[in-house]
Amino acid sequence: MSALVDVTVTERDVDVSFEVADGETVALLGPNGAGKSTTLSVLGGLLRPDAGRIVLDGEELTGPGTWVAPHARRTALLAQDPLLFPHLSVLENVAFGPRSTGTGRRAARAAAEHWLAEVDAAELAGRRPAQLSGGQAQRVAVARALAADPRLLLLDEPMAALDVAVAPALRTLLRRVLADRTAVIVTHHVLDALLLADRVVVVEGGRVAEQGPTSEVLSRPRSAFAARFAGLNLVSGVATPDGVRRPDGLLLHGTAATGDHPPPGSPAVAVFRPSAVAVHREPPGGSPRNALAVVVTELEPLGDVVRVRAGELAADVTVASVAELGLAPGSDATFVVKATEVDVYAQ
Repeated sequence: MSALVDVTVTERDVDVSFEVADGETVALLGPNGAGKSTTLSVLGGLLRPDAGRIVLDGEELTGPGTWVAPHARRTALLAQDPLLFPHLSVLENVAFGPRSTGTGRRAARAAAEHWLAEVDAAELAGRRPAQLSGGQAQRVAVARALAADPRLLLLDEPMAALDVAVAPALRTLLRRVLADRTAVIVTHHVLDALLLADRVVVVEGGRVAEQGPTSEVLSRPRSAFAARFAGLNLVSGVATPDGVRRPDGLLLHGTAATGDHPPPGSPAVAVFRPSAVAVHREPPGGSPRNALAVVVTELEPLGDVVRVRAGELAADVTVASVAELGLAPGSDATFVVKATEVDVYAQ
């Protein structure tokens, strides 16, 4: 089931366009308020756009003069809250989907039993939602969504409310059940994108900033959000013969893949890992090729290292280095990175 999304929601300043291929999972990424959940609401029929079209498997669901009601779209939404009916048993909750489409009681019960077994929750069939843990309830919610046999599965941060010890098991479950389904997932977790999504669409300010195969976007990002999401530094500017020049005039030297260097003067980005950055309180002596004067904005512990953030840039250093340099929010510092550690490509 393929999907075409090309919609505008004027009040929320959202204007997005992308496609989902048959059997593909697309992750919508972006900062809070970017328009991701609005897009899901339009797909599910919970919000009517001001303009545009939604086409699912060749059927126009939304368009000029066309509006298919949510219950008739055969889409299913899995949100942070499982939203199980408290007065029904787990089995009855899962059977509700097929029953609502006219399936007989016996067939609906068989479908519910099948999907509960698929999500390793068969033993929960007789319980009520109040008797379930958060992870168990979300497993049941997955089974309920799949039992409805949706043409398109919509997931809005389904693991955001789960304990960190429970989320990995649900992520593994979703990886298995999404393998041959058409789905769109909103997430703020890089592992969700890497493990669940075939492609990602990055939305910033209500517009698609970039899109492409997950591995490509997260290894060679072209937007500031995608770079930070992937844990990389990104500097935008215009290409020069040996790097990227920022709007403020600073030249960042770097290398491009053979035959892949953007033409001089064209939009380009320089990308490098935080672990490749050395931090100094004073500009180092000599003439390092890339030295960026920054102001520290945040210190973020990451296991054995500390991520020193300076606006959109970051450097990973040891705890001992932070103490030795006396780094703190507001400190002046210099980020130094070798040109060989900087990848340059077209934006």
